[in-house]
Amino acid sequence: MSEILNANPTIRNVADLPSRRREPSKKSKSQRPFGLLSSIIPDCAYTPDPFNPSSSSETENSDSDEEVEPIDEQEIYAPIQDPEHPLTLGSLSVVNLPDITLTSTLPPSTSATTTTPPLPAITTVTVLVTPTITHCSLATVIGLGVRVRLEQALPPRFRVDVRIKEGSHSTAEQVNRQLGDKERVAAALENGTLMGVLRKMLEGC
Repeated sequence: MSEILNANPTIRNVADLPSRRREPSKKSKSQRPFGLLSSIIPDCAYTPDPFNPSSSSETENSDSDEEVEPIDEQEIYAPIQDPEHPLTLGSLSVVNLPDITLTSTLPPSTSATTTTPPLPAITTVTVLVTPTITHCSLATVIGLGVRVRLEQALPPRFRVDVRIKEGSHSTAEQVNRQLGDKERVAAALENGTLMGVLRKMLEGC
């Protein structure tokens, strides 16, 4: 990464970037969410974190399981850093609010019993990533950073789908296959150098 791929990227004005609509929910470090890639995310990505239902104790958490906190596209717009420039993906228009969608994948279960609570609705979060140049060799790394952030920050009722936006990269199809394959993602994150890059990207989250 010693050679800068795009030395003069277009940078958006900070005032034009979207902001979260609600104040972050306070939660303790002991209740950081668990997920596929939890070992590589810095603590600051979890405390406080607006992506998870608020809870001050395990007792409160269990008592409010039936209360589902709504999440919208604007809250998912996290300040992930670009791996090449000291700027966020949002300021470089790599991640754009119109390219983040939430789709109901599975309706909530109504077959609750006295011992089994009803299951919440499953929602798929789709994020389309737009690299700053069509031949960007860091497209996969950027996609991984977005996926890792969401895998860890969102509650279990969410599914994550991160893809390169159509027409924005010369090898988008190949990159999308990598980002959509859980086994290939897990294998890639065994690389110590890559994990270091992702930690740096998520420092500001």
